[in-house]
Amino acid sequence: MTHPSTTILYVADPLASAHWWGERLALLPVEASPGFAMFVLPGGLQIGLWKAPDVQPAAGAPGGSELTITLGSRAEVDALHAQWAAQGLQVLQPPTDMDFGHTCTVADPDGHRLRAFAPHEA
Repeated sequence: MTHPSTTILYVADPLASAHWWGERLALLPVEASPGFAMFVLPGGLQIGLWKAPDVQPAAGAPGGSELTITLGSRAEVDALHAQWAAQGLQVLQPPTDMDFGHTCTVADPDGHRLRAFAPHEA
């Protein structure tokens, strides 16, 4: 069986996106150029930021993907939302209760979503 190891986000400006994502992930990219940037998360997942016009075969417009962060409590979601809002990030969804848990969502400069959520407590 194959195991996916990398998620690629198509972006307008990989260096600007690397700055945005680096601050959210508290990581430096392992690779960064005007055409591509790459992060390796502690668990091994790689996140690539590929300049949309350079993607082969050609892809659609930037944006439209979502990454999620699982947190342990409603309070952690609320605190992270407050931090993101204080940083001036584009909040798409303030802390909200949904079927799967308590969640909030922000967007990167290309419209990719970063969602934080805490599953409902049993």
